[in-house]
Amino acid sequence: MEAFQIHNRETAPADSQPLLDTSVNSFGMIPNLHGVMAEAPTLLAGYQFLHDQFLKTSFTAEEKTVVWQTINVEHGCHYCVPAHSAIAKSMKVDTALNEALRNRETMPTEKLQVLHDTTLALVRNRGVLSDRELARFHGAGYGRQQLLEIILGLAQKVMSNYTNHLADTPVDDAFKAFVK
Repeated sequence: MEAFQIHNRETAPADSQPLLDTSVNSFGMIPNLHGVMAEAPTLLAGYQFLHDQFLKTSFTAEEKTVVWQTINVEHGCHYCVPAHSAIAKSMKVDTALNEALRNRETMPTEKLQVLHDTTLALVRNRGVLSDRELARFHGAGYGRQQLLEIILGLAQKVMSNYTNHLADTPVDDAFKAFVK
């Protein structure tokens, strides 16, 4: 397979250069994922937009981590699991929660377990949930808004996870401490 280039501001297509500036402003660096995505400016722009929108959802930092890491682990993304471990730490999410997600263990609360199970079902069943799964989700205190916000997170993670599978994106030094 042809290797993907990890672009920097100088090598990136012109339309990606300001997007990479956004990455530096947000992360203090150009994550390798963004450098790979820069090859297709529309992909990088879409990914950055979805990431920003997911941060604005009604989910708490813990719940965002549950959605992101559930999808990352299910997709087997070698890059996003450690990257989102670092992000979870920066968001002050309990390390035990992140480790439980990485190890496919039980969540610390029933509400987070339901969120995890629902996210996993959406991934595995391509958006189809049973009446029982929906009732359990609503019974945990979540509504239609949160169900749709999971789909937003899933769209974001499909973009990054699949890109990393194709490009075999190397994990950035900033995230290597979180590789298992």
